[in-house]
Amino acid sequence: MKEQELNRLKNMLEIEDKLYSEGYNFVCGVDEAGRGPLCGPVVAAAVILPKDEYIEGVNDSKKLTEKKREKLYDDIMKKAVAASIGISDVDVIEKVNILNATKLAMKQAIEKLSIKPDYVLIDGNQMIDINIKAETVVSGDAKSESIAAASIIAKVTRDRMLIEFDKKYPEYGFAKHKGYGTKSHIEAIQKYGLTDIHRPSFCKKFVK
Repeated sequence: MKEQELNRLKNMLEIEDKLYSEGYNFVCGVDEAGRGPLCGPVVAAAVILPKDEYIEGVNDSKKLTEKKREKLYDDIMKKAVAASIGISDVDVIEKVNILNATKLAMKQAIEKLSIKPDYVLIDGNQMIDINIKAETVVSGDAKSESIAAASIIAKVTRDRMLIEFDKKYPEYGFAKHKGYGTKSHIEAIQKYGLTDIHRPSFCKKFVK
């Protein structure tokens, strides 16, 4: 690993290292994917990495190519002490709104971990209701390796789900835009209407 990359990763472990020095053993990073799209679930991931584990290339998932995310997904799942997924589907999003649906997915991901964390780092500025010590980290996927790892797991998991949805609804192009409001996606909605994976509250202005 090049020195520049090693130094970047060391900087991304500063929050975790501080917590380890305070006596915590299992620090979990939590992030989500899919808050903004017009369709599909919101997916959260919770990841506990081994202490002093540098996984080359781990970064905010939005800064990585799809190919790089796929490789890192395998690396993270292989090296993680524990990793899990939480999902809030369209019905939940419509019922409780996207913010609360995201929190529910995050809570579910944490609760499904095979090892209970003793500290949780949550990407963003919204605390979730868990009986574990936790803190929010704004832009955490750029500041914490655990959160960045969670962002990759969540993003790859959700993208794979949209690729499967594309097989069922090929005319919408889900495999390409992953449900985001691109021009081609909006045009498909206007032409074919909403599917059962679309979020009606997100699509009001595109449907007459």
